[in-house]
Amino acid sequence: MKTPYTFSTPRYVHDVVSGEFVNVGVALYAPDTRFLGISCVTTYSRLSAFFGVINGDHFKKMMRHITSGIEEFGEQVRTEFAFQKSLNIRGWTDKVLPADDSSLQFSPPKGGLTDDPQATLEKLYERYVGHYAQRARPPSRSDEEVERIFRDVLAERQLLKELRPKKIVGPDYEHEFPYSWKNGIWHTSEAVSFDLMDSGTIIDKANRWLGRAVSLNGSEEKFKVYLLLGKPHRSQLKKAFTTAENILHKMPCEHEFIREEEAESFAEHIREELEHHDNE
Repeated sequence: MKTPYTFSTPRYVHDVVSGEFVNVGVALYAPDTRFLGISCVTTYSRLSAFFGVINGDHFKKMMRHITSGIEEFGEQVRTEFAFQKSLNIRGWTDKVLPADDSSLQFSPPKGGLTDDPQATLEKLYERYVGHYAQRARPPSRSDEEVERIFRDVLAERQLLKELRPKKIVGPDYEHEFPYSWKNGIWHTSEAVSFDLMDSGTIIDKANRWLGRAVSLNGSEEKFKVYLLLGKPHRSQLKKAFTTAENILHKMPCEHEFIREEEAESFAEHIREELEHHDNE
């Protein structure tokens, strides 16, 4: 026999003004069967994939709060509060998380009929949360994916055969750059993706490259480094990318940054460098 139920989805609201949000769970109430349950995400990686930087500790704390709150009321529904049978799901969610303008909010209630509230809760979770989590865009690009942009342009201009790996050796560290040529000094290049998951990983990567350059700076060979940069696709990470470039500019060796949209002009620069070297 089917019984009525109402449900609501807790949402992470990234921007209250624009209304951008992602569903992070489902809560369901079926009063006739004395069922109140909730199913929620357990990590914030999905939110990072959509929005970039979020306060992960605060998010996890809030999710624990609403999950434990609904579960506690669910136990009471089964054992004590049959007289509150007329409440819809909003009556319970407001007890756990009163409606306000915070980043975590419950949606307006919807409803239907079910003969198995737990199974319906699982289906609703898959429909409103799990389905979209599986289809979320990968949050980052690898160095190899950015490198392919430059390599394809170099191959098209038949310049790849003119380039070779070059190992730069410092007093305590060495590193091999995959695409290098010599014209007076060694010109070395490598692709570096900053299309990453969040601002922290972007800035950490820039600092690692700064440390690498410092370690190589004592090399007996003169060299220049070209970093072929893949920028973030998400607008929320543009500020972090600018910070990363500022960090990289502290590299003590001679250096130059080439963005991915400059791949064509970089290939032309290499061609001119090689021709100049041949003429010498």
